[in-house]
Amino acid sequence: MQALSLSRSDILISGLVATAEAPLAEGEVRLALEQFALTANNVTYAATGGVLGYWNFFPAESIEQGRLPVWGIAEVVESRAEIPVGERVFGFFPMAGSVVMRPGRVRPTAWTDVTEHRRELPPVYNEYFRLAGIPGHDGDDDELMGLLYPLYATSWVLADYLMDNGWFGAEQVVIGSASSKTAIGFMAMAREMGVPGLVALTSSGNLGFVESLGLADQVLSYPEASGLEQTPSVYVDMSGNTNVRRAVHTRLEAELTKSIAVGLSHWDKFEQGADIPGVAAEFFFAPAQIKKRRDEWGPGVVEGKVMAAWRKHARASTAWLTLTRHEGLAAAEQVYQRLATGQTHPNEGHVVHLKTS
Repeated sequence: MQALSLSRSDILISGLVATAEAPLAEGEVRLALEQFALTANNVTYAATGGVLGYWNFFPAESIEQGRLPVWGIAEVVESRAEIPVGERVFGFFPMAGSVVMRPGRVRPTAWTDVTEHRRELPPVYNEYFRLAGIPGHDGDDDELMGLLYPLYATSWVLADYLMDNGWFGAEQVVIGSASSKTAIGFMAMAREMGVPGLVALTSSGNLGFVESLGLADQVLSYPEASGLEQTPSVYVDMSGNTNVRRAVHTRLEAELTKSIAVGLSHWDKFEQGADIPGVAAEFFFAPAQIKKRRDEWGPGVVEGKVMAAWRKHARASTAWLTLTRHEGLAAAEQVYQRLATGQTHPNEGHVVHLKTS
């Protein structure tokens, strides 16, 4: 079995490795990956793997190495559990040919991987949707699901978190790296939830693209951040670019009611412990808001809202999204390197298909 291995100390060092497939124990299943998506979100997983625990989901053979998590679809090819061979599921996987899991809490629409080392990890990543049990699922959105579900799920939960807190008293929400797919989903959903105002920050090269989406009240290039209106504001940072965050904080300072870090796609421009004026940035952890809503609304409600939102906005995204298909892990490694070095355009969507025997 092949897998992509990354260096934990330098996420630009990658390579394909071959690993042996161990026999299944009672209660386990083996899943073969069919397809998965690659986005800047995966770069964030790599860049924060040690801090936020993403390396812990699929441990590599060496502590110096990491398995990059991806979102996609896999088929059960061997089973010693109640899950039948041939079942297709959507969820969080290593970028590898196959993976062994231990299904638990089996429901008609989903099951949970209860493998010992994952039991203390955030539950949202351990849930696997049984595609045959999802109402209305016909396979037409499989590629979009891998590409946009995890991003737009984050978009919805983030917008819900801000709305749930009265937008923290802000009159405008400023979004850094507004050309990212998570930012696009967030702007669309925040509008539906009554956001008071949206200001999009992006690179000069992506200015026209973000303007064409028609989602923000104002679109500015990064150098124009020094001209932001000084009014009560929330800053949502999708990139982790310390220079941009410093410019926003310096301009708004006392007017900045909340600063939220969501992504780290500009991982090479992030400075740990940087001296930034104004409120301290807080890393947004979507599972905490999901748990809050589950406690308030009961089981299944928040999941239903997220599913409806992602499907609606994913289909709308086909107006600007160009989907590119790739074959095999070697091609996936090349796409990852392009994403990690900022060589992709925001309208690109990359889906990798793996050939199965």
